[in-house]
Amino acid sequence: MTASRSAVLVESGRSAPYAASRPLEVTSLRLDPPGPGELLIKVGAAGLCHSDLSVINGSRLRPLPMALGHEAAGEVVEAGDGTEFRAGDHVVLAFVPACGHCERCVGGRPALCGPGAQANGAGTLLGGGRRFVGEDGTRPYHHLGVSAFSEYTVVSARSAVKVDPELPYEIAALFGCAVLTGAGAALYSAAITPGDSVAVFGLGGVGLAALLAAKAAGASTLIAIDVVEGKRELAARLGATHTVEGGADAVERVREITGGGAEKVIDTTGVVPVLEQSYAATRAGGTTVTVGLPAPGKELTLPALSLVAEEKTLKGSYLGSSVPRRDIPRFIDMYKSGSLPVDALLSHRLTLDEINEGFDRLHSAEAVRQVITF
Repeated sequence: MTASRSAVLVESGRSAPYAASRPLEVTSLRLDPPGPGELLIKVGAAGLCHSDLSVINGSRLRPLPMALGHEAAGEVVEAGDGTEFRAGDHVVLAFVPACGHCERCVGGRPALCGPGAQANGAGTLLGGGRRFVGEDGTRPYHHLGVSAFSEYTVVSARSAVKVDPELPYEIAALFGCAVLTGAGAALYSAAITPGDSVAVFGLGGVGLAALLAAKAAGASTLIAIDVVEGKRELAARLGATHTVEGGADAVERVREITGGGAEKVIDTTGVVPVLEQSYAATRAGGTTVTVGLPAPGKELTLPALSLVAEEKTLKGSYLGSSVPRRDIPRFIDMYKSGSLPVDALLSHRLTLDEINEGFDRLHSAEAVRQVITF
């Protein structure tokens, strides 16, 4: 067995500040060896994301205790039978372990893999197992098949994408969620083309990745909307042609700038009223794409007539409608060429022991993307 220090969520719903309530306990775990089709990974870096925070605050229920974290890069230490990976390979981990055989995978939509979703919901690896073992013999659950807040983790090989070993881990980790989701939403779900007017609501790691991809795709008008002034200033430095303060006046400002609404609008917040604003800020014939995850049970209210009379489109986008094995290398190439400078998203570097403080920053919107380095 491999020993690992890991951040384990023992109870969801504890109130912030998390530095005081300590929902994540850094503890010693052991890992069973990887089974067939699995990999033992030495984690190099792991990003903090709102999808982790939604499990911590209880808005998204998962089985507990859970070794948390889903955005990571690392090195293969050991490969189980039946994989194409070898010890020493550098990989980025994707949070949907696509089986490759179900109807959705075969149809080119691995983000919607049925067996992958079932395993993620159950807190297991794709094959159904759990590999972490606590000192008391309990087996913590896996988070989205990754469990990145850990010195070592075991994943399905279907969660891993081999990448250039020269790419720093702290940059590589971003491609597993923030970039894959944000850039994919812009390039695939919204299908931004040269000359499009684009608005992005929410300027965290995902939103800014969408903004960078929209710029790379040739958007002529690029509007960045957020309640945090510092994030709007960063968006302007990254290529936004206009910035708008989030709030009640945001829709009217977008309409003024674009002469009636943006052609492509991306919502990354997971906040239903903001999604409603995003749809309202979309011009007739335009497309609204949402990648944020609202709490279960939240409902959306829209003027139904506009879908027909204005030919507007509302699209969901999970994992950016991306194909990780195709798109992680593609987006890394864009980064290397300078057209997708995602290193600008890194706002904080942390140690594993600072993880609760990191989630306080995320909760208060102080951070863009924080990365734990091992």
